[in-house]
Amino acid sequence: MTTTVDQASPAARPSGVALYRALAQEVRERGLMRRRPGWYAGHTAACAAALAALAVAVVLLGNTWAVLALAPVVAVVVSQLAFLGHDAAHQQVFTRPVANEVAARALAAGCAGLSYGWWLGKHGVHHTAPNQRGRDTDIESKALAFYPEAMSAKGRLQRRILRRQGLLFFPLLLLEGFNLHVDSARALLSRAHRPRRVVDATLVLTRWAAYLLLLSSALTPGKAAAFVAVDLTCFGVLLGGAFAPNHTGMPVLQPGARMDFLHRQVTASRNVSGGWWVDLVMGGLNHQVEHHLFPSMPRPTLRQVRPLVRDFCRRHDVPYTETTFAGAFRAVVRHLDTVGLAGRRDRSCPLAARLRS
Repeated sequence: MTTTVDQASPAARPSGVALYRALAQEVRERGLMRRRPGWYAGHTAACAAALAALAVAVVLLGNTWAVLALAPVVAVVVSQLAFLGHDAAHQQVFTRPVANEVAARALAAGCAGLSYGWWLGKHGVHHTAPNQRGRDTDIESKALAFYPEAMSAKGRLQRRILRRQGLLFFPLLLLEGFNLHVDSARALLSRAHRPRRVVDATLVLTRWAAYLLLLSSALTPGKAAAFVAVDLTCFGVLLGGAFAPNHTGMPVLQPGARMDFLHRQVTASRNVSGGWWVDLVMGGLNHQVEHHLFPSMPRPTLRQVRPLVRDFCRRHDVPYTETTFAGAFRAVVRHLDTVGLAGRRDRSCPLAARLRS
């Protein structure tokens, strides 16, 4: 069940800027922004060892359909490397920005096969303006509608299909891995300026060449293609499943809307409660409120700062939303269905649509 902390505000309330400064100062004084390079080194080494073991297992199993059982495991390991690249891109690992960029590029492009420059550009805007129309591209989709106005831009047939778009969410996650790689490749081939695009392209091509060479040396082309398909399908489910629950169904800001940093980040984000396994599966992104408030905070520290942020928001009447793992996905499906049905109602009565807006 989703719980939102929302108490009565005092007569005289400090500004959002002053509140965030007070919270940030307390976080710094507790040493919660201290880097944890040892933790990241251990996790990266474990992932590298797992990939090496999987490569050996593929060769030993040889040309048999049983080898496909290893593809989901590959996806799990690669998704963990992608999460580590996300953390490095946010300057969470090292104190020097250059070291973080090198690590993030190696993990994103060299290990996950996704352009670091492409991802950094879109993700940076997302953190600046989460859930804001016209800025956050994460709420813009050709396949789904994340807010009622997006429904009106769809074709008539698509609007009919999207009336129950919550049912499409999980099947579409199966395609997210392919979609990410296609968008990454398209960005690398575009003429838009991206620093070190050649480096990104070289790392991505080298990664895919090594991957396909390994598979082709042990499997027939058909089995190799099936292995890649299973891998990308599971990869998309893992990454899409880690990102979607954090903001889908939270308030969407209109273009040009203004809000202070604290309220913008907390109001647009949803935390997902659970134990260590939720941290692992979601790459620490289940602490989404804290991550948006302190993007450079190391992942293992997010769980520690969570009670502090939650209590701070309760005291100062800042809506703080938290739900369970299953509850988060229920909220996503419920929101998508509500948007789909709202689009149908809006077309049936223009006056009601204006009143609702």
